[in-house]
Amino acid sequence: MKGFHGGASSAESGESSNTSPWRSFSLIRLYFRERWGRLVAGLGALVVVDLLQLFIPRVIKEVVDDLQEGRATESGLLHYVAVIVLLALLIGVLRFVWRVLLLGFSRILERDLRNRFFDHLLQLDRAFFQRKTTGEIMALATNDLSSVQLATGMGVVAAADAVFMGIAAFAFMAWIDPLLTLVAISPMPILAFLTRILSSRLHQRFSKVQEQFSHITEFVRSTFSTIRIVQAYNQEKPQAERFDALGRTYVRDNLRVAAIYGTLFPISGFIGNVGLLFALALGGRMTIQGAITTGDLVAFINYLYLMTWPMMALGWVADLFQRGITSLNRINTLLEEKSMLADSTGEAASPILAGNIQVRDLTFTYPRQDRPTLEHIDLQIPAGTFLGVVGRTGAGKTTLCHLLARLHPAADGTILMDGMDVNALTLADVRGALAYVPQDVILFSETIAFNIAMGKAEASMEEIERVARAAAIHEEILQMKDGYQTRIGERGVKLSGGQRQRLAIARALLLDRPIIIIDDGLSAVDMETEQAILRSIARYLRGRTAIVVSHRVAPLADAQSLVVMDRGRIVARGTHAELFRSSSYYRTIYEQQTRNGP
Repeated sequence: MKGFHGGASSAESGESSNTSPWRSFSLIRLYFRERWGRLVAGLGALVVVDLLQLFIPRVIKEVVDDLQEGRATESGLLHYVAVIVLLALLIGVLRFVWRVLLLGFSRILERDLRNRFFDHLLQLDRAFFQRKTTGEIMALATNDLSSVQLATGMGVVAAADAVFMGIAAFAFMAWIDPLLTLVAISPMPILAFLTRILSSRLHQRFSKVQEQFSHITEFVRSTFSTIRIVQAYNQEKPQAERFDALGRTYVRDNLRVAAIYGTLFPISGFIGNVGLLFALALGGRMTIQGAITTGDLVAFINYLYLMTWPMMALGWVADLFQRGITSLNRINTLLEEKSMLADSTGEAASPILAGNIQVRDLTFTYPRQDRPTLEHIDLQIPAGTFLGVVGRTGAGKTTLCHLLARLHPAADGTILMDGMDVNALTLADVRGALAYVPQDVILFSETIAFNIAMGKAEASMEEIERVARAAAIHEEILQMKDGYQTRIGERGVKLSGGQRQRLAIARALLLDRPIIIIDDGLSAVDMETEQAILRSIARYLRGRTAIVVSHRVAPLADAQSLVVMDRGRIVARGTHAELFRSSSYYRTIYEQQTRNGP
């Protein structure tokens, strides 16, 4: 038996990623390699700024010593002022340069990573989007990408600045007096130890914050996309209460992050002040004893003050990097998702032009299901045939349409188009040869004209109106205030169900492709209207292969061929007259529907 049993993709919903931080870093390593020149120039400007800042205390030392020893003159003081002003100007210019180069790099990385993220999403299959909510994806595209940008921007800047400034300030302090320097920085190992402990906890708690943000985003999206149901069932208050509960959880998780984040800064500041206290106590005594000058003590305190930033930056940088690593892991997990639809890398011997379809012993089972949804399906649909597919709910009609449209994988040799195995063709080859109208019509918050021409942006208004007439929607469009330029709201909220379906059919007709599949695309209209539209489409689609699925039998009575499906199998096939005579199952459905109505 030929069949396909879909497997789970690379990352299951709800499972935490085991991706190591350094493996995730490979996502952005390439950006650092490609723009190393920009980064080197930016870091160079940053280092020069730090050096210039380190020279200012030296100038202040000379001023203090001159004043202390009575060597100061007006011209000498003006000289020192000019030097400080010049240093300040250079610092301002170079600070602008490193901000443009380094922070600009982080924005470029964010843009490119977002594009890669979006492009990858477009390649994933239906199984992924059935597991992942829109809220989760939106959180990755907003909060998580922003965290990566901050880590690769201000995080890198602050880390480099803190390391260089800390080492340089230490060197200048040691040059003044090594013993005084060791005493002043003696509390720092405590800060390093506490930072390491708190950072690991920060990583865990921030992961929960990001997950909770995903839940809130998805809840808001789903609430507003189903607002009519919420209001119809008088659920405004319960929804608001659920949102409030999610918000409270989000605030609680953020407060837990803030508890750690807020601890790092006070500890850094406290340890810096303890070091300053030690320096004043010992340095003051050394100044009194004449071991160092008053200018040396002033310069030393200035250098120690400059070292306070690196000490405090340890907590901030740790927070930025932990957030960035957490978010990068989450993004990497999504980018490692693989579609179960393997796209062929070869080229078709010839394009699909005729629309001949052959299905051979097709069996399909959805992931994590034991029972096949389709079993041993055999179909021969000659080019230009109008085929109707009927059957009760759950018969497998939609799954068959999905497989023909290459939305789910099929075993090799089970589906052929124009004699070519679809698995030997690219997804673009197959999907570019057919127009598909799904059960769940998707419309954009745009104009009617835009929605009809979505697959053929260059279409003229004459073409758009022609397919709208074929779908029996043209007159209703003209009665709207702005006609074809009427904006229909999110998912076509301003239109009725029948209008949305007919717009979707018009959109498919406009593509003018050799194969068209309509999966119960007129369920929202009455039986007589459906039959009239299908007859209009039948004339319009002359020469094309049309597969029309309907849970109602009567509207498909004019189809050239019909197949009846039940429990994943084809149980009967033929014309309406043949099936009415030979299939009691078909006859029963037809009589029930025509007697009792749709």
